[in-house]
Amino acid sequence: MKLYITTPSPFARKVRIVAREKGLSERIEEVAVDPYANAPELLATNPVVQVPTLVAEDGLPLTDSPVIAEYLDAIGSGPRLLPAEGPERLRVRRLETLGNAALEMGVKLVLEKRRPEQERSPTWISRWTVNMGRALDALESAAPDAGRFDMGVLTAGVAVSWLDFRHPDYDWKTGRPHLVALQAALEQRPSFAATAPV
Repeated sequence: MKLYITTPSPFARKVRIVAREKGLSERIEEVAVDPYANAPELLATNPVVQVPTLVAEDGLPLTDSPVIAEYLDAIGSGPRLLPAEGPERLRVRRLETLGNAALEMGVKLVLEKRRPEQERSPTWISRWTVNMGRALDALESAAPDAGRFDMGVLTAGVAVSWLDFRHPDYDWKTGRPHLVALQAALEQRPSFAATAPV
Protein backbone atom coordinates (compact mmCIF):
# COMPACT_ATOMS: atom_id res chain seq x y z
CA MET A 1 0.00 0.00 0.00
CA LYS A 2 1.05 3.58 -0.56
CA LEU A 3 0.10 6.47 1.73
CA TYR A 4 0.52 10.02 0.48
CA ILE A 5 1.20 12.45 3.33
CA THR A 6 2.66 15.72 4.45
CA THR A 7 4.34 15.47 7.84
CA PRO A 8 2.64 18.59 9.28
CA SER A 9 -0.87 17.34 8.39
CA PRO A 10 -2.81 16.24 11.48
CA PHE A 11 -5.12 14.15 9.30
CA ALA A 12 -2.15 12.32 7.81
CA ARG A 13 -0.70 11.90 11.30
CA LYS A 14 -3.92 10.28 12.45
CA VAL A 15 -3.78 7.53 9.82
CA ARG A 16 -0.03 7.10 10.30
CA ILE A 17 -0.70 6.45 13.99
CA VAL A 18 -3.44 3.96 13.16
CA ALA A 19 -1.07 2.14 10.79
CA ARG A 20 1.53 1.80 13.55
CA GLU A 21 -0.97 0.80 16.22
CA LYS A 22 -2.41 -1.88 13.94
CA GLY A 23 0.94 -3.37 12.92
CA LEU A 24 0.74 -2.22 9.30
CA SER A 25 3.85 -0.06 9.02
CA GLU A 26 5.79 -2.64 7.01
CA ARG A 27 2.95 -2.93 4.49
CA ILE A 28 2.63 0.80 3.83
CA GLU A 29 5.02 3.04 1.94
CA GLU A 30 4.66 6.62 3.17
CA VAL A 31 5.24 9.13 0.38
CA ALA A 32 5.67 12.80 1.28
CA VAL A 33 4.16 15.07 -1.37
CA ASP A 34 3.32 18.74 -1.85
CA PRO A 35 -0.43 18.97 -2.43
CA TYR A 36 -0.22 22.72 -3.04
CA ALA A 37 2.05 22.04 -6.01
CA ASN A 38 -0.44 19.49 -7.39
CA ALA A 39 2.02 16.63 -6.94
CA PRO A 40 1.37 14.47 -10.03
CA GLU A 41 1.41 11.17 -8.14
CA LEU A 42 -1.16 12.50 -5.66
CA LEU A 43 -3.31 14.06 -8.37
CA ALA A 44 -3.37 10.70 -10.17
CA THR A 45 -5.08 9.12 -7.14
CA ASN A 46 -7.06 11.99 -5.59
CA PRO A 47 -8.81 14.55 -7.82
CA VAL A 48 -8.86 17.19 -5.08
CA VAL A 49 -5.15 16.67 -4.31
CA GLN A 50 -5.44 16.29 -0.54
CA VAL A 51 -3.55 14.28 2.03
CA PRO A 52 -3.84 11.73 3.34
CA THR A 53 -4.61 9.51 0.39
CA LEU A 54 -4.10 5.77 0.62
CA VAL A 55 -3.76 3.41 -2.32
CA ALA A 56 -5.22 0.28 -0.75
CA GLU A 57 -4.08 -3.30 -1.32
CA ASP A 58 -6.53 -3.73 -4.20
CA GLY A 59 -5.27 -0.53 -5.88
CA LEU A 60 -8.36 1.47 -4.91
CA PRO A 61 -7.49 4.98 -3.70
CA LEU A 62 -9.08 5.99 -0.40
CA THR A 63 -9.37 9.60 0.70
CA ASP A 64 -10.56 11.29 3.90
CA SER A 65 -8.83 10.34 7.12
CA PRO A 66 -11.81 8.69 8.88
CA VAL A 67 -12.33 6.38 5.87
CA ILE A 68 -8.63 5.50 5.66
CA ALA A 69 -8.36 5.00 9.44
CA GLU A 70 -11.38 2.70 9.49
CA TYR A 71 -9.97 0.65 6.60
CA LEU A 72 -6.60 0.24 8.33
CA ASP A 73 -8.32 -0.60 11.60
CA ALA A 74 -10.26 -3.36 9.86
CA ILE A 75 -7.29 -5.00 8.11
CA GLY A 76 -4.71 -4.59 10.87
CA SER A 77 -4.04 -6.70 13.93
CA GLY A 78 -5.00 -6.15 17.53
CA PRO A 79 -8.10 -4.69 19.17
CA ARG A 80 -10.40 -2.58 17.03
CA LEU A 81 -9.97 1.16 17.49
CA LEU A 82 -13.47 1.73 16.11
CA PRO A 83 -16.11 -0.68 17.43
CA ALA A 84 -18.05 -2.46 14.72
CA GLU A 85 -21.52 -1.43 15.91
CA GLY A 86 -23.77 -0.30 18.71
CA PRO A 87 -23.66 2.50 21.28
CA GLU A 88 -19.91 2.17 21.81
CA ARG A 89 -19.27 2.83 18.11
CA LEU A 90 -21.37 6.00 18.33
CA ARG A 91 -19.51 7.13 21.45
CA VAL A 92 -16.14 6.67 19.76
CA ARG A 93 -17.35 8.26 16.51
CA ARG A 94 -18.64 11.28 18.42
CA LEU A 95 -15.21 11.86 19.96
CA GLU A 96 -13.55 11.34 16.60
CA THR A 97 -15.90 13.83 14.96
CA LEU A 98 -15.25 16.45 17.65
CA GLY A 99 -11.50 16.02 17.26
CA ASN A 100 -11.79 16.31 13.50
CA ALA A 101 -13.99 19.40 13.87
CA ALA A 102 -11.38 21.15 16.03
CA LEU A 103 -8.75 20.27 13.43
CA GLU A 104 -10.87 21.51 10.54
CA MET A 105 -11.34 24.88 12.23
CA GLY A 106 -7.62 25.07 12.97
CA VAL A 107 -6.67 24.23 9.37
CA LYS A 108 -9.05 26.93 8.09
CA LEU A 109 -7.30 29.42 10.36
CA VAL A 110 -3.88 28.38 9.04
CA LEU A 111 -5.00 28.76 5.42
CA GLU A 112 -6.69 32.10 6.08
CA LYS A 113 -3.55 33.45 7.72
CA ARG A 114 -1.51 32.43 4.69
CA ARG A 115 -3.53 34.78 2.50
CA PRO A 116 -2.25 38.34 1.95
CA GLU A 117 -3.20 40.40 4.98
CA GLN A 118 -5.60 42.63 3.05
CA GLU A 119 -7.52 39.54 1.87
CA ARG A 120 -7.99 37.97 5.30
CA SER A 121 -11.43 37.93 6.89
CA PRO A 122 -11.49 38.93 10.57
CA THR A 123 -15.09 37.69 10.73
CA TRP A 124 -14.20 34.17 9.61
CA ILE A 125 -11.05 34.09 11.74
CA SER A 126 -13.13 34.95 14.79
CA ARG A 127 -15.85 32.42 13.96
CA TRP A 128 -13.42 29.56 13.31
CA THR A 129 -11.49 30.33 16.50
CA VAL A 130 -14.69 30.30 18.57
CA ASN A 131 -15.87 27.07 16.92
CA MET A 132 -12.50 25.43 17.54
CA GLY A 133 -12.79 26.31 21.23
CA ARG A 134 -16.33 24.92 21.38
CA ALA A 135 -15.19 21.63 19.88
CA LEU A 136 -12.38 21.45 22.44
CA ASP A 137 -14.82 22.22 25.26
CA ALA A 138 -17.05 19.36 24.10
CA LEU A 139 -14.03 17.04 24.02
CA GLU A 140 -13.04 18.16 27.51
CA SER A 141 -16.57 17.41 28.76
CA ALA A 142 -16.32 13.92 27.28
CA ALA A 143 -13.14 13.38 29.35
CA PRO A 144 -11.25 11.15 26.89
CA ASP A 145 -8.95 8.73 28.67
CA ALA A 146 -5.65 7.57 27.17
CA GLY A 147 -6.11 4.28 29.01
CA ARG A 148 -9.14 3.57 26.86
CA PHE A 149 -7.34 3.99 23.55
CA ASP A 150 -9.69 4.12 20.57
CA MET A 151 -10.23 6.17 17.40
CA GLY A 152 -11.89 9.00 19.32
CA VAL A 153 -9.13 9.26 21.92
CA LEU A 154 -6.49 9.04 19.20
CA THR A 155 -8.12 11.86 17.19
CA ALA A 156 -8.53 14.09 20.24
CA GLY A 157 -4.84 13.60 21.06
CA VAL A 158 -3.78 14.44 17.51
CA ALA A 159 -5.93 17.57 17.61
CA VAL A 160 -4.49 19.08 20.78
CA SER A 161 -0.89 18.23 19.86
CA TRP A 162 -1.36 19.81 16.44
CA LEU A 163 -2.66 23.00 18.08
CA ASP A 164 0.65 23.30 19.95
CA PHE A 165 2.45 22.87 16.63
CA ARG A 166 0.40 25.20 14.39
CA HIS A 167 -1.22 27.60 16.86
CA PRO A 168 1.31 27.98 19.69
CA ASP A 169 -0.26 31.30 20.74
CA TYR A 170 -3.71 29.75 21.18
CA ASP A 171 -4.29 28.76 24.81
CA TRP A 172 -6.25 25.53 24.59
CA LYS A 173 -4.95 24.16 27.90
CA THR A 174 -6.53 26.51 30.43
CA GLY A 175 -9.67 24.96 31.84
CA ARG A 176 -9.20 21.67 29.97
CA PRO A 177 -7.29 19.37 32.35
CA HIS A 178 -8.59 16.18 30.75
CA LEU A 179 -7.17 17.18 27.37
CA VAL A 180 -3.87 18.26 28.91
CA ALA A 181 -3.55 14.86 30.62
CA LEU A 182 -4.57 13.08 27.43
CA GLN A 183 -1.88 14.81 25.40
CA ALA A 184 0.81 14.09 27.98
CA ALA A 185 -0.09 10.39 28.05
CA LEU A 186 -0.51 9.89 24.31
CA GLU A 187 2.72 11.61 23.34
CA GLN A 188 4.52 8.82 25.24
CA ARG A 189 3.15 6.18 22.88
CA PRO A 190 5.65 5.07 20.22
CA SER A 191 3.08 5.67 17.45
CA PHE A 192 2.70 9.30 18.49
CA ALA A 193 6.43 9.87 19.02
CA ALA A 194 7.21 8.47 15.57
CA THR A 195 4.73 10.76 13.81
CA ALA A 196 5.31 14.11 15.53
CA PRO A 197 4.66 16.95 13.07
CA VAL A 198 7.65 18.69 11.50
